[in-house]
Amino acid sequence: MAGGPPHILDGFALQGRVALITGSTRGLGLCMARALAQCGARVLINGRREDVVQATVTQLREEGLAADPLVFDVADDAARDAAFCAIDADVGRLDILVNNVGARHRARLRDIDLGAIRALIDTDLIAGIALSKLAAERMRKHGWGRLIAVTSIVGELARDGDAVYPAAKQGLTGLMRALATEYATFGITSNAIAPGTFATEANAQMVADPAIGPQIAARNPLRRWGEPHEIAAAAVFLASPAASYVNGHVLVVDGGLSVQF
Repeated sequence: MAGGPPHILDGFALQGRVALITGSTRGLGLCMARALAQCGARVLINGRREDVVQATVTQLREEGLAADPLVFDVADDAARDAAFCAIDADVGRLDILVNNVGARHRARLRDIDLGAIRALIDTDLIAGIALSKLAAERMRKHGWGRLIAVTSIVGELARDGDAVYPAAKQGLTGLMRALATEYATFGITSNAIAPGTFATEANAQMVADPAIGPQIAARNPLRRWGEPHEIAAAAVFLASPAASYVNGHVLVVDGGLSVQF
């Protein structure tokens, strides 16, 4: 009916928005970037290798999607600052940040040295804090923004032999909750996505291992690993106007793994 309420799908449109997804040349990052672009966003593809980033951009452009390269190491202070200067100069705005990059070193605390711990924290937590600060400064100017961190269900759960990664991911969760209160008055929401076990390239060896892959799948109520594309809708929702009243939330995407006793 003319003059009626907007169609529900209109709330998921991202035309005119610019999104930076860190670590978006493969896996969950690439799936989220593609989904945001399919909804109309211009996506900035990030990675440390220029050839890989450019190949990903070319792939997305061939699919008819708006994508541009942004090559930098999220753990490098100077490189982060330079990347955001490039955004200012070349794009002029940033509306959506998805902090997706994560490094993992599965080891007991007694078996990992302080240098390795600091490197993990720099990548998995400090980078997310710094990028959120840089992004929010740009979003404030336009009165609209979406800060999204990819955390993990291991931020709440624990497992022997994996000490530092859960600590960093729980730190990111705390960050997003704090930013939800700090930036809401500027039209910026802050939320997290907590994935479970996904069959990404990084997990390919475990998925293929007959002693490990089926065991992990059996622990899940759905009795399978998640497929990378299954994270995409969560990112679109939190990035879109449809989630305008969702703030400080952790959206768990794990097939029910974290609720099964």
